[in-house]
Amino acid sequence: MAGHTDNRILINAPLDLTWDITNDVAGWPDLFSEYAAVEILDQEAGRVLFRLTMHPDENGTAWSWVSERISDPDTRTVVARRVETGPFDHMHIRWEYSEVPEGTWMRWVQDFAMKPEAPVDDEWMTDNINRNSLVQMNLIKSKVEARAREAVR
Repeated sequence: MAGHTDNRILINAPLDLTWDITNDVAGWPDLFSEYAAVEILDQEAGRVLFRLTMHPDENGTAWSWVSERISDPDTRTVVARRVETGPFDHMHIRWEYSEVPEGTWMRWVQDFAMKPEAPVDDEWMTDNINRNSLVQMNLIKSKVEARAREAVR
């Protein structure tokens, strides 16, 4: 069995602003509540290789891994994958953005599988990702919408 999640949110902000803010990987610790630090390891047109470090968990462990994102501003899509997979056999994420009269739909589709020796299984991780995606998406929505309101002042 493999894990799959598909979450989206309507952000009442212009597509360009939403795209710019959510694709500024260096700024993710200010955008997401779960990330303590981002280290950009390599960057070139449309591609960024980076290390993400989370805030310590209840056991004091600060999880960290390297990921790669490739963005396509023409199609308003991003594909990402974990390079250092940790407990995952693989983790692939697709971000999609679409403009609508009310603002921007942002969608995250994640396909993954846990390693057999991982402390949790695919079903547990699917539930965890679905719960956390809603939290993070709502946080991003509020921050992007606040920036959009500031831009019209």
